[in-house]
Amino acid sequence: MNLDLKIPETDETSREANERREWLRDVLSSIGDAVITTDVDGRVTFLNPVAQALTGWSQVEAAGIDLAGVFRIVNEESRETVESPARRVLLDGARVTLTDHTLLIAKDGVEHAIDESAAPIRNVHGTTAGVVLVFRDASQRRREERMAHDALEYADNIIASLREPFLVLDSELKVRTANTAFYQTFLVSRGETEGRFLYDLGDGQWNVPRLLSMLEEPVSGEKPVKNFRVEQVFPAIGHRCMLLNSHRFPTRPGHPEFILLAIRDVTERKRTADALKDSELRYRRLFHAARDGILILDADTGEIIDANPFIIGLLGYELVELVGKQLWEIGLFRDKKENQAAYRVLRETGFIRYQHLPLRTKNGDEVAVEFVSNLYTAGQRRVAQCNIRNITERCRLERQAKAQAESLADLHRRKDEFLAILSHELRNPLVPILSALDMLRLQGNEDVIQKQARGIIERQVAQLTCLVNDLLEVARITTGRVRLERERLDMRTVVEHAVETARSLIDRRRHVLTITLPPVPIWLHGDPGRLEQVVVNLLNNAAKYTDEGGRIDIGAHPEGAEMVLSVRDTGIGIDLALFPNIFDLFAQADRSLDRAQGGLGIGLCLVQRLVELHEGMVTAHSDGLGLGSEFTVRLPLLLAQPAHTSATPTPATKPRERLAPAGRVLVVDDNVDTADIMSNLLRLMGHDVRTVYTGPDALDAAREHLPDVVLLDIGLPGLNGYEVARHLRQLSKIEGVRLVALTGHGDDSDVRLAHEAGFDTHLLKPVDFPQVRDLVTNLLKPSRAVDGG
Repeated sequence: MNLDLKIPETDETSREANERREWLRDVLSSIGDAVITTDVDGRVTFLNPVAQALTGWSQVEAAGIDLAGVFRIVNEESRETVESPARRVLLDGARVTLTDHTLLIAKDGVEHAIDESAAPIRNVHGTTAGVVLVFRDASQRRREERMAHDALEYADNIIASLREPFLVLDSELKVRTANTAFYQTFLVSRGETEGRFLYDLGDGQWNVPRLLSMLEEPVSGEKPVKNFRVEQVFPAIGHRCMLLNSHRFPTRPGHPEFILLAIRDVTERKRTADALKDSELRYRRLFHAARDGILILDADTGEIIDANPFIIGLLGYELVELVGKQLWEIGLFRDKKENQAAYRVLRETGFIRYQHLPLRTKNGDEVAVEFVSNLYTAGQRRVAQCNIRNITERCRLERQAKAQAESLADLHRRKDEFLAILSHELRNPLVPILSALDMLRLQGNEDVIQKQARGIIERQVAQLTCLVNDLLEVARITTGRVRLERERLDMRTVVEHAVETARSLIDRRRHVLTITLPPVPIWLHGDPGRLEQVVVNLLNNAAKYTDEGGRIDIGAHPEGAEMVLSVRDTGIGIDLALFPNIFDLFAQADRSLDRAQGGLGIGLCLVQRLVELHEGMVTAHSDGLGLGSEFTVRLPLLLAQPAHTSATPTPATKPRERLAPAGRVLVVDDNVDTADIMSNLLRLMGHDVRTVYTGPDALDAAREHLPDVVLLDIGLPGLNGYEVARHLRQLSKIEGVRLVALTGHGDDSDVRLAHEAGFDTHLLKPVDFPQVRDLVTNLLKPSRAVDGG
């Protein structure tokens, strides 16, 4: 609207001027905008109805009043008074348009947001005669704009908070805004994104014809596109698989449209899906190629839904024959009840296993199988997988291994029995040999050669006796027939006794022996005899395998909660190859090295077994051949020490034996030499001796001879020694006779059997004559309890 109004000349007739004014007033009153006119002094001359409504001033009230009093305007944001545009028009004579954010304050204080402009009113000479001010109420538009702004800001806030990348595009596919997730995901900046066309983003990764074609659909008003897959390689983040969803953004008519583009990164999901697909493919390959049977059951019904080729071949059924059946119907489990019980356990625990389950095939053959089943979810279905392994061959091998083990156990038992019998049988010839040596010694008229020969025989018999005793010990230990007689003991005393026993061999080989013991007792809870046997064997082993004139060191000391005993020598050492078997039975070094030393390789095995029976351990160490060796024994200490004990126990004094009168002695042994020589020795002592060689003869001789003492062998023909002893105890004429068992069996059970049969004491072969002599002497003494075992 042109606001440069011209006023007619003053010499115009009054009637024509009034007509023009009225016409102008009518025009200004009919327009939709508010209009106010002023004179050249800025006083209001006219308000059209719209202006009167907005300002609250009527024509009558406003006429002649300064425009600033009727048209009060302030800045919407600062609330400061804004200079009236009419003043600027009067001063400059030019048209003035106010900026936005102007508020009109009406007479009643109501505020209106307005858009306004002012222009001069000129007369025919072009001179400014007043001002026309045109304005309109912009409150509704401002509210709509503010609502639109708030809506966009709200939408921006929502978009910014989304975890997935999000773009807002205009109708030309230019990026209006993007959320934080977009920048973080694709590693781009705001400057590289906003205001650019989608297909220009990055290095052209978004310039995909299919993508642009897809985005044309929401622009053209078609239905939204969902889950459109796009795969691209981005330099900063690599390969990505994305699902795009686009929607039109609703706006007011006449305003530009926006496209909301949501981007979901499904790279990991796709990778997982691909991996699952590969896994399923591998599973199917394994399923079909497996050498074990596999059945897949429905977890709810227990019916077969799949089977692999192996189980089909094993059972002899076609797949269509298996599907829909339960396990008991195809030969697994004896009946439906047993099948249901097993399946009930499977559903409760999720797992069942049968080490051995019979399976009957379609043609009636029975196959041994191992059966394992577990529950899991495949897709949306709960299934039970049954793995079935044919163990027919394994069962055959197990039976074979069991038979071999039983055979080996029987062979081992026979070996132990052989060792026991061998040691027993070796004792029998030793007895007459020892007795014959005693007779030679008692004669007292030997020449030098005879004495030397007897000495040689005595030493060799002593060595043979040791070997026999070792064999017997091995037989006892390997058959578990050793019982320890434990007591509180001082290990120093055990070492001292062992040194005395081994001293003869050490001295004979001219070794230097060093003994290191602490001044206070080393208390243990053990069998003194067995522990002395351990130490003696270690000392003998060191003496045998050390060249003459060598050095042997033995010592014992407490260390923490253990007693540590060591025996070290400067002998031939141990080959490293022998270490793994050094404590095995019959283990020895190279015979070319030690054969001259003799032995069966039993000593160290006995040492280890006896130490282990005492809850201890023994170890060996050597730096190699020719560098000596060291054996170390560790045993638990007796931590509760006895109070007020002396450093060295005082041995009991053995009372002097008094001579006993001669008695009647019956000697019974099926070894004629042993019986005769033993009888002759007893006769030399003045005893009345009767000799027999069988069990029945022993009973007859006892009735006739009425012996005081009977030396009775156990292993007799006819009646064994136990049976003879029981019969003798029933003879009233010899009610007080003393029975002595002579046997090569010295186990605890053998001793118990002897006492149960009525024997007073028990002697283990081979026995030397002084032992028999002293025992008989003690037995013949009146009212004397004797235990010679």
